[in-house]
Amino acid sequence: MKTLMTYIFACMFVFVFSTMDTFGDSIIDTKHNLSVTGPGPVKSTTEEEICIFCHTPHNARRDIPYLWNRQDSTVNYTPYQSSTLYAAVGQPTGSSKLCLSCHDGTIALGALVSEPQEIPFQGGIRFIPGGPSRLGTDLSDDHPVSLFYDSALAINNGELADPSVLPQEVKLDRDGQLQCTGCHDPHDDANGKFLVMPNIYSALCTTCHQKDGWDFSLHSISNITWNGAGADPWPHTPYNTVSENGCENCHMPHTAGGHERLLNYSFEEDNCLVCHNGNAASKDIETELVKPYRHSVQNYTGIHDPAEDFTSGSVQKHVECTDCHNPHWANANPSPGAPLVSGAIDGVTGIDASGLPVSTSLNQYEICFKCHADYNVITSLPVTRQIAQLNTRLEFDPSNPSYHPVENQGINPNVPSLRPPHTTASTIFCTDCHSNDDTLGPGGPHGSNNKYMLKKNYTTQDYTQESSYNYALCYQCHDRSSILNDESFKEHKKHIEGEDAPCSACHDAHGISSTQGSSVNNSHLINFDLTIVQPNDQGALRFEDLGTFRGRCFLNCHGKKHEPEQYP
Repeated sequence: MKTLMTYIFACMFVFVFSTMDTFGDSIIDTKHNLSVTGPGPVKSTTEEEICIFCHTPHNARRDIPYLWNRQDSTVNYTPYQSSTLYAAVGQPTGSSKLCLSCHDGTIALGALVSEPQEIPFQGGIRFIPGGPSRLGTDLSDDHPVSLFYDSALAINNGELADPSVLPQEVKLDRDGQLQCTGCHDPHDDANGKFLVMPNIYSALCTTCHQKDGWDFSLHSISNITWNGAGADPWPHTPYNTVSENGCENCHMPHTAGGHERLLNYSFEEDNCLVCHNGNAASKDIETELVKPYRHSVQNYTGIHDPAEDFTSGSVQKHVECTDCHNPHWANANPSPGAPLVSGAIDGVTGIDASGLPVSTSLNQYEICFKCHADYNVITSLPVTRQIAQLNTRLEFDPSNPSYHPVENQGINPNVPSLRPPHTTASTIFCTDCHSNDDTLGPGGPHGSNNKYMLKKNYTTQDYTQESSYNYALCYQCHDRSSILNDESFKEHKKHIEGEDAPCSACHDAHGISSTQGSSVNNSHLINFDLTIVQPNDQGALRFEDLGTFRGRCFLNCHGKKHEPEQYP
């Protein structure tokens, strides 16, 4: 008789659930079968009926459809929040609240409206056991639910699909709200985790989330696998390649380590370095980030925000991988040429040459200007300059008396020392100077064994003996023999070899702002190091440009007074 009643009961719900927000198949072979016949570790010791743990044909709650057989939690939940969330998320409603009557862990699994006594479970289990299925009452680490998903939200967000084009598997509730049942069908586990469709290649995620640049990003298309060393980068999925994991390379929809934006790990860089340590991605970035001169992403946690405004003056000092890389856009395309961005830094916010924010940087220097221009994280200069300037945007301005050609080609038409392929019409990247010192390692300014995170050594100490190593940074673009043979400035050899004066004694590598210098005194990157060069007896300290390869200096250096000294 009991078996017959169970069958009749199940048949009744074929009709009942045809009116629900989600359609499903049998739950008999899923973990949601909590009866004695259930296949999972959590099941009753006495109850044979399957559907009763959620539904009942008699004495069901009258305030909720679906013949609901459970009470609601009376707790207040902590909803998901994010600075990039365009929807209002409050307390759970609708079917999400019903799901939480088990999954928040506050109501016993066997506490049913229709039963006077709590149904016992194997092992004395009363509440849903700990693990990813037990969401708790803090939902800030779970995908937001009970939010209105309409066309206005999609437009405001800019990277959400309009709800009118969602596939039939992904359903909103009758009120147009996104609930747990938008992604999960509690009666059908054919796709795993009760998903309404498989999420391989993030097929389910991307029905709603249509991130700019994603379709061609490496995280979307790469077939790289984990080599088995170190930590498993994908412990919560059954997938084995970057592309198969897609969004889940970095994100978890439930019980995420990093609550805001649902990151796998609470330390932002860990979400990158679990792959970018040479065990999945081919290049080992992690090793670069422990070099003595580096972008110290490990030193900051919970500060970076995708919505931060570097023009506001209120951004707290920090650096994270995503300040320079957009994981939704990053691809393998090389830069078309300096100063244009490469695929590795595609889709990143920046500050343009005029100091205005840009949502997508076109030039590499715009990314650098976020932290090294008007908003500058550097508080002191590495060299004590006659004209002090921390703002690199001003130093590279093409209206300056002199500058290295980062924003535009150089101003000097006569530079005989330039090594091919460089010409006076060339532009360069910031990373031509600031980058990895290991030429076989990953490029970019992650870390270096050279001061100032330089690609090659650049000695600024006075009384430095000239060598190809000591000024290797300069000599990668400027021919050493040309410099020492005085092919431009006729006294280079005397100063560099004869007096052991470093290049930096006279030259400021970035440039001299037009707001501080002039074309007469500060051409050729002249900006004296005050620890080496002092005023002469008349108190004068300046260089005067007298034309092509001609000039004179008023100064005192290494005990030699220039009152002035004229060249040639």
